[in-house]
Formats: sequence, structure tokens, C-alpha cells
Amino acid sequence: MTRIANLGLVAAAVAIVALATSARAEEKDKGKGSQLEQLKRLAGEWTGKGKHGEHEMDATVTYRVTSGGTAVMETLDPGGEHEMVTVYHQDGDDVVLTHYCMLGNQPRMKAERSGGSKKLVFNFAGAGNLKSEKDPHMHDMTLEILGDDHIKATWTFYQDGKPSDKAVFDLKRKKK
Repeated sequence: MTRIANLGLVAAAVAIVALATSARAEEKDKGKGSQLEQLKRLAGEWTGKGKHGEHEMDATVTYRVTSGGTAVMETLDPGGEHEMVTVYHQDGDDVVLTHYCMLGNQPRMKAERSGGSKKLVFNFAGAGNLKSEKDPHMHDMTLEILGDDHIKATWTFYQDGKPSDKAVFDLKRKKK
């Protein structure tokens, strides 16, 4: 009877381990469609056109997964005169960004929960080095993933407490 009881305990332990492993695998699979995972898939160099108001320019943007896979760093105009960095990361159940702007402020935005959509919409959630929301700053951003090798980012610029302009970047992944 003791041997049968031991076998029962071993079988129960194996079943618990199998269930836990299965639950972890399911959770990992859910993360594959997450907003941060979508951003991680952008890793690489992107080129195209940028338009801010009436001004159009060539644009280069790099995405790099960093910090042990917990953040994505976007660099606009790497090494250039107008270089700016945006860092995306998970904050609890939310994906957030901090944009280190050449204006000297650091808007923070939080993504709307989209259920795996190819459109990430980030809304203003505060800013560092911004005296008032009436001061000029980037206020929200929409990132459309149009394909594996095509994205469009639209940043809304606020001034005097209201939208005043948009910066739009239509980018294609640079092939090696």
C-alpha cells in the first residue's frame, strides 16, 4: 500500500508540473501578440520620408531591443543634428513610452489596449521638464504596422494646450 501511495504522489507531482509548464507556455504564447512584442519585431534600421508641417525630409529610424529584452529604444536621426530617442517598455499591464525630445522635455505616453491590433495608439500621460501642458510638446503618437517591412508613425505636436501640428514618418525596413 505504501508503494502504491508513493506512486500516486509521484503521478500527482508529475501532473502538477505538466500543468504548470503548460500554463507557462500558454502565457508565453499570449505575449507573442503583445504590444511590446510587436515593438520588438521592429528591431533594425528603417528609412523613408518624414513630414513635419510643410517641411519634408529624409528620415532614418533605428529600433533596438535592450535591457534584457524588457525595452525597445527608438532613435530618430541617429548621430544627426536632430537625434531624438524614445524608449518603450512594459509597466504592469500597460506599454508606455518616454520621448526624449530635442525641445528638452520628456513626454510620457501610455498605449491604449488594443488586443493585438497592428495599430498602437499612445496618449499623453505626463512629462518631465514641462512647466505647463500649454508649453510645446509631443502629446500623442500612433504607430501603424502596415506590414513586416512598412510602418507609419504619426506624432501630434501640442502648443498653447491644443494640437498645432503633426510629424508623420512613413518608413520601410532597410534590407541588408
